Amino acid sequence: MEHEHPDPVGARRRRRVLITGAGGQLGQALAEAFADEEVTALTRADWDVTLPPCDDLVRAGFQLVLHAAAWTDVDGAEADPQGAAAVNIAGTAHAASLGAPLVAFSTDYVFDGRKREPYLESDAASPLSAYGRTKLHAEAAAGERAWIVRSSWLFGPTGHNFLRTMLRLGEERDEVAVVDDQRGCPTYVGHLATATRRLVDAGLPFGVWHLAAGGECTWAEFAEAIFAEAGLACRVRRISSAELGRPAPRPAYSVLRSERPGAPVLPHWREGLRACLEALGE
Repeated sequence: MEHEHPDPVGARRRRRVLITGAGGQLGQALAEAFADEEVTALTRADWDVTLPPCDDLVRAGFQLVLHAAAWTDVDGAEADPQGAAAVNIAGTAHAASLGAPLVAFSTDYVFDGRKREPYLESDAASPLSAYGRTKLHAEAAAGERAWIVRSSWLFGPTGHNFLRTMLRLGEERDEVAVVDDQRGCPTYVGHLATATRRLVDAGLPFGVWHLAAGGECTWAEFAEAIFAEAGLACRVRRISSAELGRPAPRPAYSVLRSERPGAPVLPHWREGLRACLEALGE
């Protein structure tokens, strides 16, 4: 606000909000989107969510929990499914045990990718990977007082993500090989955090919500757009998932759209790309 006025009533209405995984790219974006609330932002060092919350957290009386802590190493989950489950499933149950309304973030990887039109909330989940299975079980662990926000291909100006990797490789190489047989919605964490705030503030019903960027593309098309927007001359060599040979299978098609009334609509992924590059420039 440009002008601040004493407003004790408004001050009393500030929600006590807990953010888990606050050190990650989504957690940081959520902290910005909810900055006018009474936010407690905890990194993994502050609370390892594989462990139950301490008494201080239980007594804090949070009115909203934004659960962004997660095991996000898709290939690593194939090698250590129990470790991924401890973070994603038990961690979500521990966040839910605080008793406050919960936003639990899930993924397009709960689907098998056999569909060739956008996945809706009513579509049956069928994950291909250990990571996808842990995230699907985490949705159940969130309980009945939870918004389950499924999104996809997250990127932002901080943390480890595809955009930052492409920018680094684009500076170092003349050509990069990128898969061209997986199609989804690259989603800017800033836009997802804003949409999450709208979802919560509107008092929309608990349950599953698909919140992902508008438009769709392959990873190779996303890489080409990154290089074009960033002014990098690096070429993209399009390859198949089989050529890349990753341990965890990925859905070939995982575009997410919402069929639910009032669902927040996110900007096109290209707008997210430009907003992210602008944030990186700052």
